[in-house]
Amino acid sequence: MPNSIELLNLTKKFGTLTAVDNLSFCARSGEIIALLGPNGAGKSTLMNMIAGYLSPSSGQIKILGSDISESPIFARQNIGFLPEGAPLYPDMNVISFLKYMAELRDVGKTRLEEVISLAKITEVINCKIETLSKGYLRRVGFAQSLLSDPLILLLDEPTDGLDPNQKEHIRQLIFNMGKQKTILISTHLLEEAETISSRIIILSQGKIKADGSLSCILRQSRTTSLEEAFKKLTTIEQDFTR
Repeated sequence: MPNSIELLNLTKKFGTLTAVDNLSFCARSGEIIALLGPNGAGKSTLMNMIAGYLSPSSGQIKILGSDISESPIFARQNIGFLPEGAPLYPDMNVISFLKYMAELRDVGKTRLEEVISLAKITEVINCKIETLSKGYLRRVGFAQSLLSDPLILLLDEPTDGLDPNQKEHIRQLIFNMGKQKTILISTHLLEEAETISSRIIILSQGKIKADGSLSCILRQSRTTSLEEAFKKLTTIEQDFTR
């Protein structure tokens, strides 16, 4: 079976700014990969390119063996994406929004009901999106990313705005789904990366500074905690790769 995600020499420039710099890695089914890095490291830009929302300046993206530039619809059919800020339609109520997204993806009523239950948003399905708290907005955005039961999930700050109980619920969901999917998570929460990911990629200035399991990164960076490793790898020009 091909890699779920394969990136080869991926670069994205915005004028003179290089947001992603000649980046390469592969991901397989059953991996939960946490993308860590300071603000401006290129995490969101990378996710938007994999999802097909941004075109790379150079390099190649393959989804399940197919080049995304040649088969964009195939790629999007197999990706669920929760972008930063969870852009939604504020004038719609939750159930109307999810039904609309389900129709676009040819998803039936049974799956729609499953997703509503999984995301624990039953109590707000008749509320207008513009009236929701930040936590519920995030959970509605998370629900739409699950609708088609995609093989690949891209989650940009999935627990942002959630209370501790809600965070625990979403993390457990991600952990369980990660057994059969490829899940890429961008997060600022080191504890979240430690708790649910099987692999961690640390980015700085658009480049990979470390890639591996937590124990591998600690060993190679000669540190005793992920916080120490993060500080060392994002402030010192030094690469530690698997």
